[in-house]
Amino acid sequence: MREIGLFPLGIVLLPGERIPLHIFEPRYRELIGECLAQGEEFGLVLSDEDGRRAIGTTAAVVDVLKRFDDGRLDILVEGRERFRVIEETGGRSFDTARITVLEDEPGEPTSDQVERCLAAFRRLAAAVEVEPEEPEPGTAGLAYWIGARVDFGPDAKQELLELASERERVVRLTRLLGRARELFRFTRTARERAQGNGRVEPPG
Repeated sequence: MREIGLFPLGIVLLPGERIPLHIFEPRYRELIGECLAQGEEFGLVLSDEDGRRAIGTTAAVVDVLKRFDDGRLDILVEGRERFRVIEETGGRSFDTARITVLEDEPGEPTSDQVERCLAAFRRLAAAVEVEPEEPEPGTAGLAYWIGARVDFGPDAKQELLELASERERVVRLTRLLGRARELFRFTRTARERAQGNGRVEPPG
């Protein structure tokens, strides 16, 4: 168990994912300043109208993109490890907590499960007319790799983060990719039919 500073946001950071952050609040400028000075990580946790989640991702600052004269920062962070908040602590301007790192349970996806997931990813890419990147089948962290490249929204990404094995994540991600493709096709069809006063039923 160790104590880290927490950065609650309305987004989810997956292990291995890189995202830019704009740091403007004084308390988080203090947190990020300490992380930069001491080479430490902080904890990014999803926080929304449903509250703050107990499971998040440790994050490391891998680049300072811009420093502003008033102290604000644009940084690039990378997700490292899943963690669970064990106990919230105090005494700082920013939130802190004792955490424990979460290790994956045994359970690798089968080759068929990996192929189905990759096929669903390619079908979604084709539907939105983009050229997909191609990870090697069986690569460790495939679910996180794909999850970082598709905008599922924070709830779905949090669900992936909380699953305890790569097999569970790959199976769930395959369903999410299929659902995303259905919703995209529905939205496009609805837009086309609306132009002609048509009607289309949303997918069930």
